[in-house]
Amino acid sequence: MSTQHFFATTPKNMESLLADELRALGASDVCETRAGASFSANLSTAYRICLWSRIANRILLVLARVPAATPEALYSGVQGIQWGQHFDVNNTFAVEFSISQSDITHSHFGALKTKDAIVDQFREQYGDRPSIQTSNPDIQINIYLFRNEATISLDLSGASLHRRGYREEGATAPLKENLAAAILLRAGWPELAKQGGALIDPMCGSGTLLIEAAQIAADIAPGLSRDYWGFQCWKQFIPASWQELIDEATNRRIAGLVNIPSICGYDSNPRTVRIAEENTLQADLKDYINIEQQDIKTCAPASDIKPGLVICNPPYGHRMGAEHGLDTLYSELGNTLKKQFQGWRVAIFTGNAELGKNLGLRAKRIHALYNGALECKLLHFEVAPEWYFSAQKGPRPLARDKRSDAAQMFANRLKKNRKHLSRWLKREQIDCYRLYDADLPEYALAIDVYQGIDKDEQPWVHAQEYEAPKSIDESKARLRLRESLGVVLDELGIDEAHLFFKLRRKQKGNTQYQQLDNSKHFHVIRENGCRFQVNFDDYLDTGLFLDQRITRGRLAKMAPGKCFLNLFAYTGAATVYAAKGGAQSTTTVDMSNTYLDWAKRNMVINDFKGEQHKFIQADCLQWLDKTSADSDHQKYGLIFLDPPSFSTSKRMDSTLDIQRDHVDLIKKTARLLSPDGTLIFSNNLRRFKMDREALTGLSVDDISKATLPKDFERNPKIHTCWIIRHIDD
Repeated sequence: MSTQHFFATTPKNMESLLADELRALGASDVCETRAGASFSANLSTAYRICLWSRIANRILLVLARVPAATPEALYSGVQGIQWGQHFDVNNTFAVEFSISQSDITHSHFGALKTKDAIVDQFREQYGDRPSIQTSNPDIQINIYLFRNEATISLDLSGASLHRRGYREEGATAPLKENLAAAILLRAGWPELAKQGGALIDPMCGSGTLLIEAAQIAADIAPGLSRDYWGFQCWKQFIPASWQELIDEATNRRIAGLVNIPSICGYDSNPRTVRIAEENTLQADLKDYINIEQQDIKTCAPASDIKPGLVICNPPYGHRMGAEHGLDTLYSELGNTLKKQFQGWRVAIFTGNAELGKNLGLRAKRIHALYNGALECKLLHFEVAPEWYFSAQKGPRPLARDKRSDAAQMFANRLKKNRKHLSRWLKREQIDCYRLYDADLPEYALAIDVYQGIDKDEQPWVHAQEYEAPKSIDESKARLRLRESLGVVLDELGIDEAHLFFKLRRKQKGNTQYQQLDNSKHFHVIRENGCRFQVNFDDYLDTGLFLDQRITRGRLAKMAPGKCFLNLFAYTGAATVYAAKGGAQSTTTVDMSNTYLDWAKRNMVINDFKGEQHKFIQADCLQWLDKTSADSDHQKYGLIFLDPPSFSTSKRMDSTLDIQRDHVDLIKKTARLLSPDGTLIFSNNLRRFKMDREALTGLSVDDISKATLPKDFERNPKIHTCWIIRHIDD
């Protein structure tokens, strides 16, 4: 066979791995370049590379390079190839066209011009033309136009080689197969596997790393399960050469599986485990890969396996702050590694190296790889005490000597706000308050201070970053955040353990109530003589909405002798105030058992117990439909209705849109009011407009301004609040 010229494509930063692989598979004249490598080989070797490459995306057989500064030149250059030597009129074909630094600027136009040249040639020579088929065509033609020169190639791979044929369904953000293979090669897995070392992925997701590891360890050709190739309908295809390669690969697979080492995967999500098991079945490796549902905290190697490689691709978020709660996950992973995997090698693939610091292990080596367009780091560790260090939770505050001049403006604003609020805080005996709310656009944070029962103890600070627009440079935003957290520590005189960080982005549905962590670590604070449990780790909000402080105080003053109803009760803070104010009874309704239990604890720590205090777990909308239609149902002298702006969940039969649904919601709630009762209605939809005219028979008074605390004056739209009563006939 004669030698021909080829080009293999691969993701960025995988070129050197590809070049080494091509040489090992018999290619010559290998020249590494950006996003690929050129090489020379005969067709048999090219088939072998298609079958065995773990790193390449596509193998392109170069047919010609032609000048193509104009559409006419492109058309002429394409027609210079005798396409009848490659396929017939009864075949289908497709054109993939890419451009860089050329006068022709539209890839779709270039592809159409190429297609026209090919079709016209077939019509002229054969009186008929082949059809276009974009999905799995018989022949895939690739054109790369660079600096007005077109490289015209036949795509031997057809579909991208990363599609091995075993993955039917992916879990969240699955790795592409060739990226997974690159991670394993960089981690030294082939050598460890030959030595009999085991592999464990404690967060295996859809199982891609496990399957690629098994194929490497068992000498299985990654393309052996594929049923579609770009060369199978090519006229110059040599089936006998291909069949020899398939037979050889099949025999190597059988031999390789005899000595495959232990490969295990774990994941806490049962659905993900099922997906991974299905994928191992599709890869015909189910008997060689063990997958179990297991939490990261309880992962441990079996006692009879040889230490080898722990490898995983934990979640990392795509923007600063999106990783909230993941710092704990990385910390738990680090603790598990130190406790259970002494003497093992570890490779962690992450798009957020800052999160990697929570592992508490110093990396021995770091490789940069790309997951799509996102630059990620492959961190290499050895689990041994000399590599341990104290991990830190959350974004790392920047030391004073490393901050920019702009950070001083933020420090000055914190000082100014503390001084402005100090007399008011002391006079009103307020322990928990908002200190800062994006006063400076460059430092877009909300900073809340929570003083515990012990006044001598340092306060806790809950810092929430408002998500930056995508136009903001991520590295600059990250640096600015770290500066601001360092300033908070200095200005408030607290240790890092008392600082908690989260990202606050536009909420959808009930996402503000979704669990971020599972620390179950509660602190007790005081407000107006009431005690409340707050949690800074597990949810976006802490369990106490500070902006409703005055509203809760009003409820307490209205409560004496009243039967009180708290709808969408959250953690029951309003119920505690009503009971403290002297309510005859309280009824607390929320759909979440977690929050109802929290509300019960808040009542207990304020010494409110007994049958007069009822807690009802129910969808508030369904509960209102039922109770408001029941004329015999208990009436309430005071009701607090504080629904979310929008709500939906698996437990709900319908959605709640407060702007759309507030009239119906208020009317149904008002049916539960005693004739002289009072309904306090509040919500935090910034553009909320009350439809007074539709609320016939009810008086509606806006008290939003009167319920806005001094520490929230910078954010007057944080909530709206209304007093609603029956109008006397």
